[in-house]
Amino acid sequence: MIRIGILGDIGSGKSYVANNFGYPVFNADYEVSQLYKKNKKIFKKLKKKLPNHISSFPIDKIEITKAILSNKTNLKKIIKVVHEEIRKKLKLFLKKNKNKKIVIFDIPLLLENNLYKKKDILIFIDSKKKDIEKRLKKRKGFNPKLINKFQNIQFSVEYKKKKSHFIIKNNFKKKSVKVSIEKILNKIL
Repeated sequence: MIRIGILGDIGSGKSYVANNFGYPVFNADYEVSQLYKKNKKIFKKLKKKLPNHISSFPIDKIEITKAILSNKTNLKKIIKVVHEEIRKKLKLFLKKNKNKKIVIFDIPLLLENNLYKKKDILIFIDSKKKDIEKRLKKRKGFNPKLINKFQNIQFSVEYKKKKSHFIIKNNFKKKSVKVSIEKILNKIL
């Protein structure tokens, strides 16, 4: 099984590119949102760690946002609780797709949380700053302070680029992304 990790800045189009590969994708952001909606155990752990912020189940993303913005250490507390469960979900995903030729990891903290293996193929999604900003501003609940907090816990874009085996220039046009993906697949298959 070939494991491909998608790297890039927040809003660079990692999920968009990951979904265009045509192989199973582990989307950590989606999995986290499912935990907030459906996992009572996560709710209880977060409520215990952040009693002033987390009050009701399912967990409201607004409560999470307020918790992150109110205190430097809250984001780390949340990640610690959620990360353990995401690792379990990733193991299940890999087990379920063990016979697939390729799997894609769309995991924002892939490098930071050491969720990759040495032989994984890393692809960096390179997008223009102004395109990223335009896209982020369109997101529901866009909050520049929150994005800044997440960027501060991630490795630099330069570091991620250096660690990558391939770079896809994402101009948010389906045709060019497809062409880039085909070139990469031709090289690795």
